[in-house]
Amino acid sequence: MMFHTLISKNTGIPVRQVEKTIELLNGGASIPFISRYRKEVTGGLNEVQTSQINDMLDKFVEISKRKEFILSSIDDQGKLTPELKKRIEESWDSAEIEDIYLPYKPKRITKAEIARKKGLEPLANIIFKQNERNLSMRIPAFLNAEVENEDEALQGARDIIAEWINEDESARNIVRNSFAHTAVISSKIVKGKEDEGDKYRDYFEFSELLNRCTSHRLLAMRRGESEGILRVSISPDIDNCIERLQHRFVKGINESSEHVSEAVEDAFKRLLKPSMETEFASMSKEKADEEAVRVFAENLRQLLLAPPLGQKRVLGIDPGYRTGCKLVCLDEQGNLLHNETIYPNPPQNDKGKASAKISYLVSAYLIDAIAIGNGTASRETERLVTNIHYDRKIQVFVVSENGASIYSASKIAREEFPEYDVTVRGAVSIARRLMDPLAELVKIDPKSIGVGQYQHDVNQSLLKKSLDQTVVNCVNLVGVNVNTAGKHLLMYVSGLGATLAQNIVNYRSENGFFKTRKELLNVPRMGEKSFEQSAGFLRIHGGDNPLDNSAVHPESYHIVERMAKDLNCSIEELISNKSLKKNLKLENYTGETTGMPTLLDIMEELDKPGRDPRQIIKVFAFDPTIKTIEDLKIGIVLPGIVNNITNFGCFVDIGIKENGLVHISELANQFISDPAQVVSIHQHVRVKVISIDITRKRIQLSMKGT
Repeated sequence: MMFHTLISKNTGIPVRQVEKTIELLNGGASIPFISRYRKEVTGGLNEVQTSQINDMLDKFVEISKRKEFILSSIDDQGKLTPELKKRIEESWDSAEIEDIYLPYKPKRITKAEIARKKGLEPLANIIFKQNERNLSMRIPAFLNAEVENEDEALQGARDIIAEWINEDESARNIVRNSFAHTAVISSKIVKGKEDEGDKYRDYFEFSELLNRCTSHRLLAMRRGESEGILRVSISPDIDNCIERLQHRFVKGINESSEHVSEAVEDAFKRLLKPSMETEFASMSKEKADEEAVRVFAENLRQLLLAPPLGQKRVLGIDPGYRTGCKLVCLDEQGNLLHNETIYPNPPQNDKGKASAKISYLVSAYLIDAIAIGNGTASRETERLVTNIHYDRKIQVFVVSENGASIYSASKIAREEFPEYDVTVRGAVSIARRLMDPLAELVKIDPKSIGVGQYQHDVNQSLLKKSLDQTVVNCVNLVGVNVNTAGKHLLMYVSGLGATLAQNIVNYRSENGFFKTRKELLNVPRMGEKSFEQSAGFLRIHGGDNPLDNSAVHPESYHIVERMAKDLNCSIEELISNKSLKKNLKLENYTGETTGMPTLLDIMEELDKPGRDPRQIIKVFAFDPTIKTIEDLKIGIVLPGIVNNITNFGCFVDIGIKENGLVHISELANQFISDPAQVVSIHQHVRVKVISIDITRKRIQLSMKGT
């Protein structure tokens, strides 16, 4: 079976579309390029579907490699029959393939292997057939220097039978089926760890059907287990398992049958149950990882696509107490113009001097907006800033500073600001996040941005792959100004990477701004393929060709030129005059490689060339009367900002140190299966306080009826 048939069967995407997508992927096309510029080829598959095909392709390639190894291993033993080979080649179920391989897998020194070396396998065969009426008469033939008595012979035979049962596919499927439907995951506190593991109190004595256990509960238990706080186990309906195995293997009622029955119980408890517990622990962890990574990736996507302020002059403030508030002034391009420190908060409390300084800087550097980090002393600093009288209209924003400290100490920050310390770099990062969150956040490891849960507990390669692809998708969705973007933003553009991104920056510094997309071909190592993949996502503002500032791909320029010619106008007029475009009959421009999907994309782009798909930023204000958790009262309704989403609810910043949790059951009056249906990162919401636990610093909120 070919991969495209398998993927189609697993995804429900038609075979032809899968086949064409795989051809593009194998040809070096990126996911954003395929979903944007090859709709005719793929039948209009979006980024999610293209990613799904890519991930499944990787999975089946890995299974294929494993099958090659297994076939080679069995063949080396001289046991590869045509029937066995056919079964392995036709199976794409990892568990089934491993079950088939198990009897041929090189063994460690097991109880059964020791018994075989003592010559007891023929006795095991006699017992397993359960036809022998006088078993005790057959046993003396198997006694020797290594097998001293009847009990030892029978025990060895039972060990061999137990291994046969363990390696029997039907037996494994009986137990596997029971685990799938009846397995319970349980956790218990390790004696003496009660105080140390207080944060795991909910799991000190916990049990739940494994197939109903949510990803966050499973990951919490596994973290508690890895920290030595909890003991976690997975167990099926044991009596039912043994009963079904007995029914499968025990035939008749005689002495041999009793030994087989004993071997069945031993096989289950010693071999099958531990093996399946490991399999289901791994499988449930994998499923929980996938769910946690999915939520993390969606949160990251929303954060990266947060509304930008745009090219405005910004004063950034990294607030603090003893060490003061670091101020930076940036120009429209995000270049650092000035920095200094003020001390308006305790212990200095020099509010007058701080206010005068901020007012002066706003006037001197023609500041349009102020960005305040949301960490320590944020609320006090915000109150100071909003009470100052300015000579112009100033917008004040509180900006998430998650990961800013990671950036400020990073190699990237040192390269950007070698002469400044971490406090200045952190304040610059806060200000730039307001101007363009995407351009600034790509410099930080996505794991450090603070919008996930259990990110250190999930499969790290899966997490990295998913988050990296999310960054790539977001960067290419928005598009990048090739004349202002830094290396770290450019490297996420389809078809570029770190080397080409640096080469573009070097070329720009040596030759000035790019005037056309075609000029990109002069950049060292920019080949035709890289140009094809990247050009549509790179924007040139104010260049020679207005299409260079749009998402229209250079390969489609001739279509727009033909449209303009047919309407007897310039491309500029075609873009600016909406009524002109109404005279076009799109079917006249279809061709061998150009269909209606591309033409509709072109028309949409001509309406608003180079438009930013992100929303417009809004100013937000917390309730000024709420400064600490002690100020909260049950029933009060407050404004807040969603700053993290999990599969059990969302966390909301209400302007104090502790975030509040809106449980999934409190998000709406109707049933909600996924919090992302109701809320998004950075969404402004109103929440009601329904529970306060000052000791544990926990706040329960509700969005119902607010």
